[in-house]
Amino acid sequence: MATSATSEQLLVVIDPVARRTDGESVRIAKDVLSAGATTKVCLPEGPEEFARALARRGARRPVVIGDDRALIRAVALLHRQRELAGCVLSLVPVGGALTLAGALGVPTGAVAAARAVLDGVARRMDLLVDDSDGVVLGALRIPPVSLREAPLEEPLPSAPGGGAGHASWLRTCQSLVRTLVPARPARDPLAVLPRPRPARLRIEVDGVTLVDLDQPVEGISVTPCASGLAEVEVRPVSVGAEASPLVARGRRVTVSGADFRYRADAVVAGPVRTRTWVVREGAWGLTLPA
Repeated sequence: MATSATSEQLLVVIDPVARRTDGESVRIAKDVLSAGATTKVCLPEGPEEFARALARRGARRPVVIGDDRALIRAVALLHRQRELAGCVLSLVPVGGALTLAGALGVPTGAVAAARAVLDGVARRMDLLVDDSDGVVLGALRIPPVSLREAPLEEPLPSAPGGGAGHASWLRTCQSLVRTLVPARPARDPLAVLPRPRPARLRIEVDGVTLVDLDQPVEGISVTPCASGLAEVEVRPVSVGAEASPLVARGRRVTVSGADFRYRADAVVAGPVRTRTWVVREGAWGLTLPA
């Protein structure tokens, strides 16, 4: 379903990671949005301020300037507030992790993305919701084999008396410490992570067992697809000739067995012993180019 975007007032929430990593793109996007609509700009310094800004948006359409993690955070917050159905999000991708934004169809250039916010259409998309109220916009992977492909999420600064002044003070202290402590050779924080091993998990799709505990698997992916269904692909461990993946579609996917971790979009979660994901058809809206 698609509806034309309107020129209502915009609430522009600029993620602090975007401001630190690419201030120029943030400035360009803000200028384009301000020239085409009435905007209120928020500069949250941490997750709590980010959440408050969204909660107090009123009738303004929320626009997030940030990376994939900022988009996921916004969708998760609106889902927990049970406000996704009546809200359409817009995104201007800025930052290091933009794979999800591109896969969803959002332009990755600041000017093109800002113009899509102003002139695009609102499209409803399916959402995977798990039994802990977590959300998946794009893809779910077990085990999180792509853990080495992207940096772990950087925590946002938070401390008593936060705000811009505190953030500046914190950066000053960090710079001072770096000048006093001898530099050490850089280490890859992911180098110590063990390689994913075959897992023994039970995968059920709409109550039907696709793979049971006696069949070790190399990987599982779950992706929302058309008509309110999720596509489940299981890659069994091959012995000799490469085993063909098992593919199924359904609305409810349950994974259980030994402790496992999973990667939901850009976030690694777990370990858990069982988790169920359900497809919510057309659960959230995103502005995309017409």
